[in-house]
Amino acid sequence: MEKQRCNWTKNDIKMNHYHDTEWGVAVHDDKKLFEFILLDTFQAGLSWMTVLHKRENFREAFDNFNFEKIALYDEEKVSELMNNKGIIRNKLKIKSAINNARLFIEIQEKYGSFDKYIWKFVNGRTIINKWKTLQEIPATSVESDAMSKELKKLDFKFVGSTICYAFMQAAGMVNDHLISCFRYNEV
Repeated sequence: MEKQRCNWTKNDIKMNHYHDTEWGVAVHDDKKLFEFILLDTFQAGLSWMTVLHKRENFREAFDNFNFEKIALYDEEKVSELMNNKGIIRNKLKIKSAINNARLFIEIQEKYGSFDKYIWKFVNGRTIINKWKTLQEIPATSVESDAMSKELKKLDFKFVGSTICYAFMQAAGMVNDHLISCFRYNEV
């Protein structure tokens, strides 16, 4: 019998794998947290499927999501990225990824890690929801509103509450697997 999963994956192979192995798993590794920030920057206004299918291209184009290298990107690198057909070529998003990498490092220096900083929005613990249908899952929350407001104040870009909530879902800060999903109890 096939496992029952959240039906937002649309039974796409990459989406199923992401859902089954990553989505909703608590992430405390700064490198992985930055990867989600970068990918969510490019997701703004697009579907996660679009970004996920280009993830390996992004990994290659953005130095394996190395925020220290990305923080040093110059106009020549921006131009190179704008010519990369494997990624989403949006100059504003590319420049925002660079800006966000620089700010990410500042937060690490101030708090010891980005993980310590970002998890404060959920008091260091995953919020466990009990959704029965996809329609119940919100696009934002009080926590994502607070995260968005603070990140914007720090000058992060593409960090609206909806993007912050998607980040929280990806990083396991909230468990939004449907209660009927086989992953609900696993994460």
